[in-house]
Amino acid sequence: MHIQRPIAPAKTPTQATEPRNKIIWKQAISFKTARGNIVLSSSVPILLVICGATATGKTGLAIKLAKRLEAATGRQSLILSADSRQVYREFTIGTAKPSSFELAEVPHALVDICDPRRVLTVAEYQAQARELIGTCHRDGVMPLLVGGTGLYIRSVIRGMKIPPVAPQYGLRSQLESLGQAQCHAILSQVDPEAAGRIHPNDPVRTLRALEVFYVTGKPITAQQGEDPPDYKVINIGLASDRQGDRIFRRAEQMMEQGFVTEVKELVDRYGDDLPLLNTLGYAEVRQYLRGEIGLPEATRLTALHTRQFAKRQRNWFRSDDSIEWFDSDDLELVDRVWDRLAGVI
Repeated sequence: MHIQRPIAPAKTPTQATEPRNKIIWKQAISFKTARGNIVLSSSVPILLVICGATATGKTGLAIKLAKRLEAATGRQSLILSADSRQVYREFTIGTAKPSSFELAEVPHALVDICDPRRVLTVAEYQAQARELIGTCHRDGVMPLLVGGTGLYIRSVIRGMKIPPVAPQYGLRSQLESLGQAQCHAILSQVDPEAAGRIHPNDPVRTLRALEVFYVTGKPITAQQGEDPPDYKVINIGLASDRQGDRIFRRAEQMMEQGFVTEVKELVDRYGDDLPLLNTLGYAEVRQYLRGEIGLPEATRLTALHTRQFAKRQRNWFRSDDSIEWFDSDDLELVDRVWDRLAGVI
């Protein structure tokens, strides 16, 4: 299987031969660890998900597990990013994309796949992710879906049917001018089922439902549903009591790594009204570049807003009963997760 690293060159995993794949895929493999013998069985295709809020060490854990799997069985892995900003090219430091070292350790996909001037829809992401997962399973490679964008992950592991409609900013602006009450009333006429599901004070979902209706001519409820995948999903979640400290340190590191220069170059190249420049970190640095705040304040606000965002992420993931939670501050985290995977992967 040929896997392209989108940021930094590194060794590409060679396609495993058929006999080797058959051994790994259809037979149990026993090996010793510090905690005793472990048997890996791959009779059913597996997708390993590592999810959680920002700054909880998801990528680091994924890399360690992938390297341990290869050392134990010879089987290679592919990390599929589940981050709604890492998909965009040139937005690097502020989105905490994998470093060149991390990319050299284990191949990554679904990073740097979209021009920042267009919008990658959830449907497009889902299609690419599921195609890559299928290729991994055919070629004997272990896919790891890793990230903090809950909707991306849910779309893949539940097989959500999603209308392939990109955001229509002009239409949204017109609808917003009507007010939420009027928009929800319109939705009640064109899609009563959606209106019944969506709270009258939820403008985000109301606008999305209307947007899909006006673009496709069909109610959003008629285009939704689920098509569950034919592989087993192991859903690992990471949480940290030190997340606030991690987030502030990451904000400091971003500034040290040249984040201000990155933002300035993006503004010069694409203009100040590019939607991605209004997202976490980028918006605060733009305030600094306009002379509205100092750099320490931009750093503080970036950390503050990221903590607020992380809280929303935690709430999203905690509503999912399929997630098995681990403490990312646990010194034995890798061993504990590895033991959980014993007999499954």
